[in-house]
Amino acid sequence: MRLDMKGKVALITGGAQGLGAAEAAKLLEWGAQVVIGDLREDEAKAFVAEQERAGHRGKIAFLKVDVTEMADWERAVSFAGSSFGTLTTLINNAGFPGRPGVEATTEEGWQKTIDVDLKGSFLGIKACVPAMRKAGGGSIVNTSSTYALVASGRGSTAYSAAKGGIIMLTKVAAVEYAREKIRVNCIHPGIIDTPRNRTLAPDWLAALLDRTPMGRMASPEEIANAVLFLASDASSYMTGTSLVVDGGYTAV
Repeated sequence: MRLDMKGKVALITGGAQGLGAAEAAKLLEWGAQVVIGDLREDEAKAFVAEQERAGHRGKIAFLKVDVTEMADWERAVSFAGSSFGTLTTLINNAGFPGRPGVEATTEEGWQKTIDVDLKGSFLGIKACVPAMRKAGGGSIVNTSSTYALVASGRGSTAYSAAKGGIIMLTKVAAVEYAREKIRVNCIHPGIIDTPRNRTLAPDWLAALLDRTPMGRMASPEEIANAVLFLASDASSYMTGTSLVVDGGYTAV
């Protein structure tokens, strides 16, 4: 099994902290060169410095990226190419929660979540495919959610709609680019121990953990392991699929 990222050049959005940072660290560990795109400059620069101290100097770089802007995506692809070589890997990780229910969701809130989570993933694929075609193939991993598969009892209207859309975006892109050796898959993480989720209302978090058969949150590294598998050639015959990593949440 070729669980190896040597020779791969990856772009990871939302890579400054939390899951995105864990994914970047994991791909670096297995030999990739990584560009992290994020709007949080201070956190991103601190993470890059941390990885450089860990022995990855010259293998990681940061670029400020707004995933809702095509010009930023094009700049990121160019930056990855000039920094490390032709892009081979895209991890669409940037997201925006959008947790209110139908009536409590504003039009502006709806649009923000759809733009970041769904449109951002679409623009990422659109911008990165030409570089992957040039590289002779590549792997794209989109970040969906368990809330694309089951409904939240607390609403999450825009978030669930966006993450559900990512499933079909993944499938359509996978079919479109399969003959060009560009694979497109998505992951469905359960509740993850990230800074954002630590701010959940205690009763909501308790309810989520109670419904999760494993009874705990995932570490970011546990989700990053799944992303590594989909990004690497170990999953070479997988495209258009969803990988659920949720501690059994959707099995209940």
